[in-house]
Amino acid sequence: MNYTTGTGDLKDWLVAEDGFRPEWLGKGEAVFSLGNGYMGLRSVTEEHYANETRNLFVAGSFNKFADNEVTELPNAADVLWMEFKLNGVRFDLTQGTIHSYRRTLNVKHAELTREVTWESPSGDMYDLVFSRFVSMANVHVIAQRVTITPKQATTLAVTSGINGQMTNSGVQHFLEGDKRLYDGRFMQQLQKTTESGIDFVFHSVHRFKAAETIEPKSIIKMDRRKIFFDYSDIVVPAGETLTIEKYSTVFTSRDRDVEATDLAPYALDVTKDVEAFGYDRLLEEHVNAWDGLVWSHVPIQIESNDMFDQLAIRFAQYHLAVMTPKHDNRMNIGAKGLSGEGYKGHTFWDTEIFILPYYTYTNPKIARSLLEYRYQSLSGAHRKAKENGYEGAMFPWESAWLDDGEVTPVWGAADIVTGEATKIWSGFIEQHITSDIAFATWQYYQVTGDQDFMDQYGYELLIDTAKFWASRLEWNEAAGRYDINEVVGPDEYKEHVDNNAFTNYTAHWNIQKAIEYVELLRSEKPELFERLNEKLDLETAEERFRHVLDLIYLPQVREDGVLPQDDTYLNKQIIDLTKYKNQENVGSMFLDYNLEQVNEIQVSKQADVMILMYLLEDLFTADVKRANWEYYEPKTLHDSSLSLSTHSVLASDLGDQELAYDLFRRASEIDLGPNMKTSDAGIHAASLGGIWQAVVNGFGGVRMTGGKLRISPMLPKAWTSLTFSIEWQGETLDVHATQQHVTITRRVASEKPLQVEVYGEKRVITDTFTSDVLTV
Repeated sequence: MNYTTGTGDLKDWLVAEDGFRPEWLGKGEAVFSLGNGYMGLRSVTEEHYANETRNLFVAGSFNKFADNEVTELPNAADVLWMEFKLNGVRFDLTQGTIHSYRRTLNVKHAELTREVTWESPSGDMYDLVFSRFVSMANVHVIAQRVTITPKQATTLAVTSGINGQMTNSGVQHFLEGDKRLYDGRFMQQLQKTTESGIDFVFHSVHRFKAAETIEPKSIIKMDRRKIFFDYSDIVVPAGETLTIEKYSTVFTSRDRDVEATDLAPYALDVTKDVEAFGYDRLLEEHVNAWDGLVWSHVPIQIESNDMFDQLAIRFAQYHLAVMTPKHDNRMNIGAKGLSGEGYKGHTFWDTEIFILPYYTYTNPKIARSLLEYRYQSLSGAHRKAKENGYEGAMFPWESAWLDDGEVTPVWGAADIVTGEATKIWSGFIEQHITSDIAFATWQYYQVTGDQDFMDQYGYELLIDTAKFWASRLEWNEAAGRYDINEVVGPDEYKEHVDNNAFTNYTAHWNIQKAIEYVELLRSEKPELFERLNEKLDLETAEERFRHVLDLIYLPQVREDGVLPQDDTYLNKQIIDLTKYKNQENVGSMFLDYNLEQVNEIQVSKQADVMILMYLLEDLFTADVKRANWEYYEPKTLHDSSLSLSTHSVLASDLGDQELAYDLFRRASEIDLGPNMKTSDAGIHAASLGGIWQAVVNGFGGVRMTGGKLRISPMLPKAWTSLTFSIEWQGETLDVHATQQHVTITRRVASEKPLQVEVYGEKRVITDTFTSDVLTV
């Protein structure tokens, strides 16, 4: 990977891959993936290679192959596919000689370009350039351009079309559908998912240009789930350039923007318009759309000794835009975004805790849409609670379509000791996601002040989730308290534990907030109180809340300042973890131990107690946070991509900016770094949200505590300055921090006072405020 190819206006905007290596295809396919939130396109090459993974996913188009499997995003038809024969020799980079090769993702323009100089096995030389983008201006459009410049006269043959024979690791989610050619040029393929019955409509069309537009000799062909053209006898003189453009569109019957239309004819008309616009005009509109959504709207400027840092935050923002379905509140973000089959496109707590804050602070409209998804999936949460003997909303650990309910697979990787498949307990007992959703709901409201959201959705979400926790508690007669037993906390290396601190504290917080809001609704919003009382039986629920609140067991800090992660963690075996802390690849501990054995060792997958102290920071003193850092961090392997960014923010809070910077860099390199196998299954969506948090919440010092805003930047030594913007209760604040000063500017000056805590002091800002940086 090469991070230094950008110059001029594109400095720190380009991520490049120098050299073609078949064994490392997965990294580039994921890291260079394109998308717009409606669909995501894994960046395979046009031509086929062994070990590639060709993926096209449309958000929200879930399908279930069989009763003993779970819902997943189906791998849709391959429209990128193009095969070339040059003077009778197939273009294949595993054959012949590669004289130069560079593939570049232009993050600013969201365009992928591959430049190759190739010598065929017969000795012929060619310069080829492949470009493509998935339009942000028209989310249904994929545009490709290929230029071929031979050093000698060449006769070219091309095979290209729509290949619906794609699978998800062998599983075919689509029925055979109709195929047809229109106007002798526009290919159409219709398919329907096998269980969910979603119609997919694909179109592709080609345009050939040399000195002028040409119509090559061609024949249309069809096969099972496949329609394509064979173009032949295209003569290209030596030194001249042939340009091939391919325009494809993707529509589904689940698309809100085409409801009540005759889908196939409509999609065909769109494809005709797209081809008429041409690549350059489509690209211009696409680049402008990206600029308005991201680069002009939420720019982040870092002046660093190593400008990889600037590229890293832009790369994170790029993928956050690619993966997020901004168009439809019935959809959410998968743990791999739309870049690979990993985790089947399912939504986890990753969204609420790691990704949502980015949108809450920068684009509240999108944040609200993501939370509305949770509200609309309440039926599945109610069903899961009822099936487990509880009340209220028990949110699934993994979520897909709104009414799917729990979709976590039951069986996972091999147990190295027993040789059997390992049972995945998360879907049964990793229950903290319910309070995570409640916390994200409250955080959104505090940051944005969106009262309409609270009235329509927020109060109900907070109270319904609290009802679950109130019913989930188990009475411990001997201790005279309520426990929460048999759970998995954020540290998934500890299963079937009792009184996980993160779970208990956030459940207590959830119930406490519900009491506050029931009181508020009764006194200030009587009509809404009555509506929700009829729906949720608020009076009975409130009685239960008040009864249990002070009886919920909250693990207490020991004399040494350490908060027990659960009832037994601190009594487990301590071993030397140096080997695993220094690992090159995550999960190396499982080459020596199975999960049952790891469960009995003081070792953590990711932040558990520490993320509790990040989210509910006002409950713990700085000394307690430091004591827990010193105890738990050496025992944390960061085997989850969620962990490093959280620890980076906490290191900033503790005043250790150099450690925070090291952790930020390590988090940035999970996908973007030189390890060529980390991203094969797809990019790490939550980690990318965490990188933004490390920059803005960590180094930028932005935090919302108790509904109040704090901005106290502390930059690492490597950074000269940091500039960013946040949204706060309906207005935009611009923050510029250096090693000496911080300036906070209200983009629109107002006489209405804005109170911000800066380095422990309350400040009132009307237009611009500058403070010296606090020296630690």
